[in-house]
This record gives sequence, structure tokens and C-alpha cells, in this order.
Amino acid sequence: MTKQNQQQKAVPQPPNGPQRPTSFPAQKQERQPGLETAMNPKPQFISPVYLPAGKLKGKVAIITGGDSGIGRAIAITFAKEGADVAIIYLNEHEDAKETERMVTEEGVRCLLFAGDIGDPAFCQKCVADTIAKWSKLDILVNNAAEQHPQDKLEQITPQQLERTFKTNVFGMFFLTQAAMPHLQTGASIINTASITAYRGSPTLLDYSATKGAIVSFTRALSANVNSQGIRVNAVAPGPVWTPLIPSTFDAQAVTTFGSDTPLGRCGQPEEMAPAYVYLASSDSSYMSGQVLHINGGEIVNG
Repeated sequence: MTKQNQQQKAVPQPPNGPQRPTSFPAQKQERQPGLETAMNPKPQFISPVYLPAGKLKGKVAIITGGDSGIGRAIAITFAKEGADVAIIYLNEHEDAKETERMVTEEGVRCLLFAGDIGDPAFCQKCVADTIAKWSKLDILVNNAAEQHPQDKLEQITPQQLERTFKTNVFGMFFLTQAAMPHLQTGASIINTASITAYRGSPTLLDYSATKGAIVSFTRALSANVNSQGIRVNAVAPGPVWTPLIPSTFDAQAVTTFGSDTPLGRCGQPEEMAPAYVYLASSDSSYMSGQVLHINGGEIVNG
């Protein structure tokens, strides 16, 4: 190893905060969505130094992909801030039940909905059941996504293209459409975009396209509902250690995941969640149509 490589491997860690891994054991999950229970090491989903302040007390939130990864971190952090949380997930029941346990330990309520957000009837049911249970909806987080790497554009089948857009874009549309009649002045919609929307990815062509669509949807919807007092923003994470990673990439690629960022490591879900709290709370009352970039230091100018 050269001296230059040694310097690149020396990733600074915060003196008082949690220590975060800079490399990972080789591992591969054979199905999407992946399972947090099968990951090594487990993602860090709540920081021991996070100080809640009741910023979401009495609020009701729906979070897609809330069973694991970034969605789990958002759900638990929202719960710490006082929000009741409804979690939508596909079929990762064990992960979802564990997230439900951690949410309710914070003294708030939790609902679980298992199904495909690409189905508009399922989205309508999730919102209707949440309203029936808790009488209101204040925060919608469109976070669920899937990705399938291919080396060449020609390798993306019509089935893969449709599936990726159905989850990442159509599901966001369907759920937001279902939620809109119930959102009042002060409500917040938060969409999970990606750094790939800004710099692309040579092997995630369809996924990158969906994330670009999410950025455009965020800006357009914000302009559409500004007069209603509803804010719409997005978060564009860089590489983050979630079940999507070992279920997407080959085992060897996982070992160095995120090491090419300026900060020299991937992010952890706990590092994303405070941005969602900010966008969901009155702290961001003068922000709409914007994207927060939490990507390990890469400048994307977007």
C-alpha cells in the first residue's frame, strides 16, 4: 500500500460521537428488498448523542420503506420527537416488527402496513386506515425504493424498467395523491431522492432516472401546493449502509462501499434522520421545493 493510499484510508472519526465503519465484510443477499437482520454489521439507526426536543409532538407521519435502513432511522427519530408513525413496507415482516417495537418504546403509537406501493388501491387503504385510526395526517415521507444494477442500457428489460419506476415514482405519486385531501396548512411532504439524480450512475441508469424524476416532482408539487401552506422538500443521500446495498451489489463490492466519498466512508441511517426531522418540523417553515444533500462531502451544485 502506498503512502497516498494509507492517507486515503485514514478516515477521521468524531471524538465524542459514535464510531462508524469504513469497510465491511463481504456479503450478498439474494433478494430485494434486503433484510436488516441479515446485515453485518447492522446499520446505525439512532445516534446516542441525538437530543430530541419534542419537535413533532402530536404529529402523525406515514413513512414508506420504514421497516429498515433510512426509513427505520426516520421512524425512530420521529418517534423520539413525539410523532405517531405509520410504516409502509413490502414484506420484511421481522424488520418491520423490530422497528415497531423501537417506535412504541418511545411512548408513541405505530401502525404497520405490508404491501406494494405500486398499487394505488393499497396506497389509498394505508392512508384511509391511518386517518380512521388517528384522525389526521401531518407528515408524508416517500422513502421506499429499489435498484437493479446493469452494465449496459440494453440489459435493462422492460420488466425491470417498469418495476423500478413503479416503486420509486408511481408509488410516490399514488401515496401522495391519497394523502393530499387530508393534509392541512403546516403539513410536510418529504421525498427521498439520491445523489444519482445529480451525477448519475453508470450501472444504475433506471434508478438514477427515477431519482431525477423525484427531484422534479418535489419542485413541481411544491409550486402546486404552496398556496395551501403545505411544504414539499427532499433529501438526496449519498451512499448509505442499508439493506439495499448487500441485496444490490456483489459481495466484494460491498467491502469498500462508500469509500470513494470525500469523507472516505459511507453514511449511516442515523446521519440522515435529523434532516427529515428538520424538514418535517416548523424549523424549516420557510423552506419548500428544496433538496438537502447528505452525501459525504460531494459537491453536486443542485
